Amino acid sequence: MLIEEKGVRLLTDPGSFTADKNVSVTGLDAILYTHEHGDHYHLQSLQILLKNNPKAKVLANPSVAALLAKEGIAHDVLQDGDDTEIKGISVSGHGSAHAVIHSSLPPVQNTGFLIGERLWYPGDELTADPGVQPDIMALPVAGPWMKISEAIDYAIKLKPKSTFPVHDMLLNDFGNGVHQRLATSILESHGVRFFAVELDKEYEF
Repeated sequence: MLIEEKGVRLLTDPGSFTADKNVSVTGLDAILYTHEHGDHYHLQSLQILLKNNPKAKVLANPSVAALLAKEGIAHDVLQDGDDTEIKGISVSGHGSAHAVIHSSLPPVQNTGFLIGERLWYPGDELTADPGVQPDIMALPVAGPWMKISEAIDYAIKLKPKSTFPVHDMLLNDFGNGVHQRLATSILESHGVRFFAVELDKEYEF
């Protein structure tokens, strides 16, 4: 996601699925990583982004920070319980574990971000609590670690004013439509507005 709040531009998880888009992003103040999986952390994209955005700060939890350190990339650690500011926009970290994909796979650290005290982005897990009722939530709706009922229940629990889908590139157009219709019909009955979004378009909340 490319997020702009009061003129501050933040990019979250520029991973391999969006590598062709990442290379053209400019004007960034910070790049945030929730965890190390390739669809979220893509070294080649980051290297190009930093070349195009030399003043951008990189924020990551200790797991991703270790990968950055190996590459000699300057960064700040932001994990569960930490908070910082990017040009007056607050960013706080919440949560510490990626959702279980399978018991045979090693656990991965995951840190969600509350941005500007408005936008909650949990990364790849559906248990962390940002400690406030978010105005907006970027809601994961698909992945090998989840099902849509879990996403909907998570949104009902946190009850953001509005939510929109992320982590949906594993779905084809038909599957994406099914997920969005389910989320819209159920969440809006609980007072949560659900907005369908498309790649390469801007949305104001």
